[in-house]
Amino acid sequence: MHDLTGFQRDVLYVIAGLEEPHGLAVKAELDDYYEQEINHGRLYPNLDDLVGKGLLEKGELDKRTNVYTVTQRGVREIEARREWESQYLEDVNAPTTS
Repeated sequence: MHDLTGFQRDVLYVIAGLEEPHGLAVKAELDDYYEQEINHGRLYPNLDDLVGKGLLEKGELDKRTNVYTVTQRGVREIEARREWESQYLEDVNAPTTS
């Protein structure tokens, strides 16, 4: 996951958390998070990159709508990232002493 941009990592996390992760649902979640509209020219090439890296699979919901799922490799990458992050964030919520 070290070779992903922050935006690609966010896309991967959103897809992992959505029940039916199709392009417009992913876009809506990212629009909310980034507090601005994410244009299609940014989202879809990044989705394709994640598919190309083997982190997502792309299927068809219907003839006009693609649906994305996180691959086993994608899940392993997310888990490895969370473990890496946790080593730095363990003490964030610890009470401070004065």
